Amino acid sequence: MNITAKEIRNVAVIGHSGEGKTTLCEAMLFNGGVIDRMGKVEDGTTVMDFDELEKAKKTSVYTSVAYLMWKGIKINLLDLPGFYDFEGERHEGLAACGAAVLVIGANGVLPIGAESVVEYCLKLGKPLVIFINGMDKANADYTGTLNALKEKYAGKLAPIQLPIMAEGKMTGYLNAIQEKAYKFSTQGPQEIQIPEELRQQMDDMQASLMETAAENDDILLDKYFEDGKLSKDDTVHGIRRGIATGSVIPVMAGSALQNRGVINLLDEIVRYMPNANERKNSLATDINADEIISVECEENAPFAAQVFKTVYDSYSGKLNYLKVFRGCVKTGQTVLNSNTGVEERVGQLFLLKGKKCELVNEICAGDIGAINKLTSTDTNHTLCAIGTSIQFDPIRFPRPSLSLAVKSANKGDEDKMFAGFNKMCEEDYTFSVEKRADTNELILSGQGEVHIEMLAKKLKARYGLDVILTEPKIPYRETIRTVAEAEGKHKKQSGGHGQYGHCKVRFEPCEAEFEFGDEVVGGAVPRQYIPAVEKGLKECMSRGVLAEYPVTGVRAVLYDGSYHDVDSSEMAFKAAAALAFKEGIKKAKPVILEPVMKLKVLVDGEYLGGVMGDISKRRGRISDSSAEGGLTLVVAEVPLSEITKYATDLRGLTRGQGKFTTEFLRYEEVPPQAAEKIIADSKK
Repeated sequence: MNITAKEIRNVAVIGHSGEGKTTLCEAMLFNGGVIDRMGKVEDGTTVMDFDELEKAKKTSVYTSVAYLMWKGIKINLLDLPGFYDFEGERHEGLAACGAAVLVIGANGVLPIGAESVVEYCLKLGKPLVIFINGMDKANADYTGTLNALKEKYAGKLAPIQLPIMAEGKMTGYLNAIQEKAYKFSTQGPQEIQIPEELRQQMDDMQASLMETAAENDDILLDKYFEDGKLSKDDTVHGIRRGIATGSVIPVMAGSALQNRGVINLLDEIVRYMPNANERKNSLATDINADEIISVECEENAPFAAQVFKTVYDSYSGKLNYLKVFRGCVKTGQTVLNSNTGVEERVGQLFLLKGKKCELVNEICAGDIGAINKLTSTDTNHTLCAIGTSIQFDPIRFPRPSLSLAVKSANKGDEDKMFAGFNKMCEEDYTFSVEKRADTNELILSGQGEVHIEMLAKKLKARYGLDVILTEPKIPYRETIRTVAEAEGKHKKQSGGHGQYGHCKVRFEPCEAEFEFGDEVVGGAVPRQYIPAVEKGLKECMSRGVLAEYPVTGVRAVLYDGSYHDVDSSEMAFKAAAALAFKEGIKKAKPVILEPVMKLKVLVDGEYLGGVMGDISKRRGRISDSSAEGGLTLVVAEVPLSEITKYATDLRGLTRGQGKFTTEFLRYEEVPPQAAEKIIADSKK
């Protein structure tokens, strides 16, 4: 295609679920001539939502890629899922992009999820444009939505157009910098005279944009002070510079569904968004020199790329999506995977248009594409030219925050199920599957209930395996609080040799899980039978007397007993030890213990009171709170049973803003009322 990095824009389309991201991508692809008619999310006919799970869910689940040409510029679009549970997909897509378009509805408020997306882009230094969507709907509130944005991001917003409204709907727009007005038509935007009622607003907007442009360039600032104004070109230059540094966020409006304002958005992407040659975050580690280097986006330099996503396609097999940072990669070329040290031969190269893979001979610096059937390459790996060895920083993925127990619906499929989930881990780094020894359950951990549900459906679609998801068991424990003595006597006569074992055991609380002591004197219990008593007691530790949870923190001391010369045996003394255990534990005031977790919550001050109050309701104890990067870090100790679905609850409390981590601290005694319920549930 002879496209250079200067002619490439890599743009992520982001926003909360349901705001119209996929529809906007569809409209842009239509205007770029990639498709001859716009599909609909509801009908499952869009380019970007091509997976069967996405069609069934009617929402984006995976990051998808497609490109279009617009005025000689190649625009790579990455449609990123908006729902919280698919945050990992968002991280992948933003790692490959140089800029983002945030899509929000014209509802007069800042939508849930928008704040976290904006903050993440600002943190990464990703230039951002906001597109206020749904302006065709009745009661669309552009002004209210803009004011909500200004309140949150004061000083950063730069509205560069005014919607022209008629009967509550957007019929055109006015571009303040270009001083031109357009109306929508079936042939595209048509220039019209600037409406007189909007002239004053346009003048005010122009003055504001000039001031914003001047603030982002010292030379322009001098010009602005001298002349009191800036030219159109100077204003565009200053705004563009502000966008690149993240200090300016342009705002536009339209209707993706009606394909209104989309052509204007494409024009502004070309005009304002940085090209691939201007990207940030292009540092890598030169492994041979053991130093950080800047990777320049040059076609004639040695090849270097990062795999930002891995998928398994039913036709192409394993596909690695990659962003080329330097040089070119060609079919048949041998490259080095610097993470594994393995050399890989490049088979087929593709450019992506949703599920369609266009076969190409090479992919060059600044572009995004895919390679199939690499054997030792996965997400986050760096591919580079032979003779060089560099590594890009890995994409940071969120840790799993919610766990469910998973079991096969059909007996005998357990191993296949475990293998299937492990294979899927190669595509999705935000979930894990592991066998929990303390409850003997297989635990599937992900970003939320929807994420885990989609993983189960994906397993069914790919491997034909049905699974059952349930809340995981809490690994309670039982222990004792006082010292008690008990006697166990196992005596049985059934003809011939009988069975006889007799032991007296003292049970004491201790710090260790289990300790055994021997205070027998005078041969009351022969030495050869003492190990059998210890073994019998150990085996009983797996089931307590209250709710049959494992017992911990017990020291058992064998201090007396008796035996029979003929009928005593190891088996008889094991049985006697079990009888002593049941009686002794009951007498030693048994209690139930629960796991207590260290909970760390990072939250905006706006939601701090609600979060702290909620922790208290969960029997939590707040131990510390401190400022961290403009947010507040709350540290608390909370029983595990109270936070099994905290990921979902915290989102509701903080409009998706809160983040949290947990780690095991210790076991503590369960309050009596809670213990009664645990015992009653176990008996059921």
